Amino acid sequence: VVIVVVVEVVAVVVVLIVIVVVVVVVVVVVVVVVVVVVVVVVVVVVVVLVVVVVLVVVVVLVDVVVLVVVAVVVVVVVVVVVVVVVVLGVVVEVVVVIVLVAVVVEVVALGVVVEVVVVVVVVLVVVVVLVVVVVLVVVVVVIVAAIFLVVVVVVLVVLVAEVVVLVVVVEVVVMLVQVVLVAEVVVLAVLVEVVVVVVLVVLVVVVVVVLVDVVV
Repeated sequence: VVIVVVVEVVAVVVVLIVIVVVVVVVVVVVVVVVVVVVVVVVVVVVVVLVVVVVLVVVVVLVDVVVLVVVAVVVVVVVVVVVVVVVVLGVVVEVVVVIVLVAVVVEVVALGVVVEVVVVVVVVLVVVVVLVVVVVLVVVVVVIVAAIFLVVVVVVLVVLVAEVVVLVVVVEVVVMLVQVVLVAEVVVLAVLVEVVVVVVLVVLVVVVVVVLVDVVV
């Protein structure tokens, strides 16, 4: 009985250790997966931001070059207009050229503002989409890990129940064997006592008969 109890205790301890190890492994795997996903998302966000910044810089540089070219053209036009005004004295042409230059500058500046706004909106949309994807991935990973943990715990509980039932059956069998052995020992002892009594009775009868013969 002591050996069976010790075996039962060892079996329960081993099953508990297996449960703890499995839970720790699952938690470590979940943490590693979440960390990897977060690192990948951060890297993607950084790359996207770098690309967007480079695109913004390129667009701004192109716009600056365009503005410089427009300024040079405006200067040339103004010089030509000044020459024409000085030569011909046409003031109306100067006014018209100035208005055209102002319109061109406003159109270019408005284009730069629109491009910057579009780039910022695209960056914000990309960041929002990436955040949503990260949240969905983390939620899916957590749900899968929880389901796996529940399945593992249920299986281990079933195994523990089977081990306990097996130990109880073994204990019952051992007790029955012990009862049978004790009964056999008791029956054997009774038989020995009966044989001894019979032998003693026979010896007493023999002795009495011998004494009677001697006396006669």
